[in-house]
Amino acid sequence: MKPTDVLRNLPSVNDLLNSPALKDVAERANRSVVVGRVRRFLDDMRQDIKQAADFHVPDAQELAEHIARWMVAADAPHLRPVINATGVLLHTGLGRAPLPEAAIDEIRKVSGGYCNLEFDLVEGRRSQRLRAVEHDLCELTGAEAALVVNNNAASLVLTLAALALDKEVIVSRGQLIEIGGSFRLPEIMEASGAKMREVGTTNKTRIDDFRQAASEETAALLRVHTSNYVVVGFTEQPALRELVALGREKNLPVIDDIGSGAMFDYGKYGLTDEPLISDSLQAGSDVVLCSGDKLLGGPQCGLILGHREHLDVIARHPLMRAMRVGKLTLAALAGVLRLYRENASAEHLIPVLSLLSTSLENLQNRAERLAPQLAAAEGVAAAEVIEDRACLGGGSLPSQSIPTYCVALTPDGQSVDHLARVLRSATPAIVGRVQNERLLLDMRTIFPREDRLIVQAVAQLSTDAENAHENDPQE
Repeated sequence: MKPTDVLRNLPSVNDLLNSPALKDVAERANRSVVVGRVRRFLDDMRQDIKQAADFHVPDAQELAEHIARWMVAADAPHLRPVINATGVLLHTGLGRAPLPEAAIDEIRKVSGGYCNLEFDLVEGRRSQRLRAVEHDLCELTGAEAALVVNNNAASLVLTLAALALDKEVIVSRGQLIEIGGSFRLPEIMEASGAKMREVGTTNKTRIDDFRQAASEETAALLRVHTSNYVVVGFTEQPALRELVALGREKNLPVIDDIGSGAMFDYGKYGLTDEPLISDSLQAGSDVVLCSGDKLLGGPQCGLILGHREHLDVIARHPLMRAMRVGKLTLAALAGVLRLYRENASAEHLIPVLSLLSTSLENLQNRAERLAPQLAAAEGVAAAEVIEDRACLGGGSLPSQSIPTYCVALTPDGQSVDHLARVLRSATPAIVGRVQNERLLLDMRTIFPREDRLIVQAVAQLSTDAENAHENDPQE
């Protein structure tokens, strides 16, 4: 049949809308939206027909059912729950740190109605929104004052804009990092209005390099924790205490961007050399910057902590309003900070700490219980318990890892990539890592409550396995 004849036989928009499938959709959705989508679908189909040598057009009812399914799929929420079986604890693509129940409870309390975000209930007048968390941040870290913005990149931009506009900020060449999304420190500094003055070399910078570069044009000394890479070998960087001493000598503030926001030493988990907020402040840093959604285990935000004289200047900058956080972030952060005040329970109640502290024996036992259940699925040829290494992720401690146990799935009659795709399409989605033609489900990042959900999802593979060979383009 010629394309012109096929086009002539296409059902009209009204014929499609009167079909049962689309009538049901139109009753539940805005009719004008449904009409617009049907028209777009038909327009796309017309283009396909014109370009195809042979094209089958279904009848009106079949086509309406196809459009209805397409619309339902298009309306599905983009953000979905995911079981993180990758072994990367702070997986940026999967939302980094999961929130504890205490934080979720705080969000629930204030999200459904009004709250005293910027209102003093005692005095009956306007107040500052950061009162919800500033006291706890200062008490836990030893800072004089604290600010919260939407992420740590914002912390750096705001701090430099407030303290070093049109002035030089001295930083070691070996600390000119690039963070996620191709954001580079020189570009961030340029956006802030500060002038970067890099000193030293990639592998060696000394305190004398900073001293010689300091001038009347200098506004601050900056140290950046190179959290997402490590330079080893013939290396040297000035100690923080040296920068602080030079800052005092030259009357220059020292800004320390420590990155991940660790509240305590993670050495007991086998992770070392991550700078602590309190250590930086005790060493004399004037301003400390870090994330709230990495090692702190809270919501996405950036923390600015330090001396009140500097933070007052930062708080008054116009960009503070553009970068401030809302009630949901503050509520979640307040819930997390309260858990840190109760140090005995924080390790068990803050998810990222709970995952880190889970014993190897526990992980092995769970993996051994899961393996035979997963091996019974028709789409799985074998499920083997193996030892491996998990990592922190989120741009933290790139050269360090911790032991873990995984269940390694060997697919049956399909490629491992197809198996991974099927599990990513499950509800909830399951994201593992492909290694040596097997799909690894890493127990280090799987919560115990999710074990049952994984078994259920893999059990559904039987239907998919029947047609895996013919549907998999890689086979």
